[in-house]
Amino acid sequence: GSDELFSCVANGPYIMTSAAANGNDSKKFKGDIRGPGIPSRVIHVRKLPNDINEAEVISLGLPFGKVTNLLMLKGKNQAFIEMNTEDAAQTMVSYYSSVTPVIRNHPIFMQYSNHKELKTDNSPNQVRAQAALQAVNAVQAGGMPMAGGVDASGGMGGHSPVLRVIVENLFYPVTLDVLHQIFSKLGTVLKIITFTKNNQFQALLQYSDGLTAQHAKLSLDGQNIYNACCTLRINFSKLTSLNVKYNNDKSRDYTRPDLPTGDSQPSIDHQAMAAAFGAPGIISANPYAGAHAFPPAFAIQQATGLTMHGVPGGLAQLTMPVAAAAAAAGRMGFHQLSGGHCVMLVSNLNPEVSPSLTSSRPIMAQMGVYGDVMRVKILFNKKENALIQMSDGTQAQLAMSHLNGQRLHGKALRVTLSKHTNVQLPREGHEDQGLTKDYSNSPLHRFKKPGSKNYSNIFPPSATLHLSNIPPSVVEDDLKMLFASSGAMVKAFKFFQKDRKMALVQMSSVEEAIESLIEFHNHDLGENHHLRVSFSKSTI
Repeated sequence: GSDELFSCVANGPYIMTSAAANGNDSKKFKGDIRGPGIPSRVIHVRKLPNDINEAEVISLGLPFGKVTNLLMLKGKNQAFIEMNTEDAAQTMVSYYSSVTPVIRNHPIFMQYSNHKELKTDNSPNQVRAQAALQAVNAVQAGGMPMAGGVDASGGMGGHSPVLRVIVENLFYPVTLDVLHQIFSKLGTVLKIITFTKNNQFQALLQYSDGLTAQHAKLSLDGQNIYNACCTLRINFSKLTSLNVKYNNDKSRDYTRPDLPTGDSQPSIDHQAMAAAFGAPGIISANPYAGAHAFPPAFAIQQATGLTMHGVPGGLAQLTMPVAAAAAAAGRMGFHQLSGGHCVMLVSNLNPEVSPSLTSSRPIMAQMGVYGDVMRVKILFNKKENALIQMSDGTQAQLAMSHLNGQRLHGKALRVTLSKHTNVQLPREGHEDQGLTKDYSNSPLHRFKKPGSKNYSNIFPPSATLHLSNIPPSVVEDDLKMLFASSGAMVKAFKFFQKDRKMALVQMSSVEEAIESLIEFHNHDLGENHHLRVSFSKSTI
């Protein structure tokens, strides 16, 4: 129960002495208050939780190099970590300046120490710290096997530190930042690369070692990010390291904040998400306090083997960005975060294909797959740009995540959140050449009914389209001719065996499928049947 006391020599080593039993705390060490920016092998760690242990503090430094010494100041909620090289310390400080580490739901802060090295004595507290260091170093060197035949050099059976993650049943958008939020709860994530393959959102994610990757796989494989959807399927990758060239919304190297963004749109940070949805940056899940509250966060104990406690209803109970929480709220039956940022800026449209007076309808049909479009405004001086207002912020986020980068009429669309909060209609007597269109009562809306089953049929753009509401008199050749009439190539067609009101049609490319959906969604097939077209997760 004693507090540590220190005497320190300016720019020299710390000498640790035990606290006096009489509780004399007149010499309590104050720590590196001014936090210089001059690199040092010694890193000052602050704001540690009260119940922190030595292993957790050491784990902060392990991804970046060997931890050669440790000084715990539990009475001050502080610690000092000494790395084996100044380069390792610089990489560590650089990484944690862009990604705040969280232990037991406490954000941790760190900076270079004023001092160049640590020297410690043989007090009981420090003996414990040294024992923890020796145990970690022995495991890292492969000299001491861990329980269950796991060795730290490569995890169980020498597993790769790189995980391959597939997100199934992608009901809500899953971004690189959401993955980082989830996986960093179990260890330090160094790199992430996201991509779409076989119409599935996938990611490669690199931890500092195979042991952490093994634990993350055991803990998260099969879990749902949101209630009843966005299921994680996790395997070990054959790769042992990821080569990340750009830091953007598709890939990130957290150890290299200096990397360029490349051609991709920069990802939306948590602050922008917060502004977009009119709420604080990160929602901390609270116990049920009313109709709009979120369920409590599940506990992750990092001290002894990172055991996870019961996971009620999916990983949405993790601390999440506001957009993800909004999506989770909808899935859990709570009211969605209303208002907020529901206006998107779509750029790089092809004005030559669709004259400006009529181009708002194709945009509306395309965005309408992911939400109900309220208004579209083609910009007067830049006809290749348009503002689109969705019915709520969650739908805007869905449309943005699925359609940014997709090609339409030969050009890759750019879809971002706009700084505008709504699209204004022209004032009476003011002619805007038909550039603004109100779609608030459009028959093309798919999500007017609360809890519509259309919510469960949201998939990324794919070459295969799902058709429904087909009248009995319409046969396969009729539909193939219809989809070929726009100049597209129909590669395959299949009616559903149990329900001939539905069919799949496969186009020659995703771009052709997008254009066909725009053209033929709500097409009148006669007999009071209007064709419904959406993207399919299946292939023929």
